[in-house]
Amino acid sequence: MDGFYISDISDKIFSRIAGKSYKVNCTVPLSDLRYLELLHKNLSGETLRGEMICNVRIAEDVLEIFEKLFAAGYPIEKVRLIDEYNADDELSMRDNNSSSFNFRFVSFTDRVSLHGYGLAVDINPLYNPYIKTVDGKKIIAPDNSADYEDRNKNFPYKITANDLCCRLFREKNFLWGGDCWDDEKDYQHFFITD
Repeated sequence: MDGFYISDISDKIFSRIAGKSYKVNCTVPLSDLRYLELLHKNLSGETLRGEMICNVRIAEDVLEIFEKLFAAGYPIEKVRLIDEYNADDELSMRDNNSSSFNFRFVSFTDRVSLHGYGLAVDINPLYNPYIKTVDGKKIIAPDNSADYEDRNKNFPYKITANDLCCRLFREKNFLWGGDCWDDEKDYQHFFITD
């Protein structure tokens, strides 16, 4: 479909991510990553151009999912490289930006995140927060998303187990962070495991 492309990480793209999402200590070879150009619609139905970097293993599947979401008019507010937020995950999520690759570690651990390999995709993260209790304290990320913790409420951009976004990712063998774990929820998060 026009407007949807996959390419290697060119020198021009690398210059945008070097030292940001592709940090100095990044262990992922550039050859394992792909740059995606895509179209998406926001809640108002406007067509917007988006871009994302992900692992070559999921690139074709992710692009196909975005093509189907676009064709169905499924609303996604922003799809920008996280480097526009200086690779700051919190800032990207607070702005409801959907993204994939960002070399970083799992919160509260020393393990490389699946985002660090480009094997996870977050969709509309402001409205689909990550929720976990750590040392008796509830953590909600992004920190401006507490209004969207209650999944019984109706609000825009909400991902549910049976909506189109979940169904399309599951068809491609992705797992959804909204129903994977008992002790935490990550409603924005779609991922594959090794």
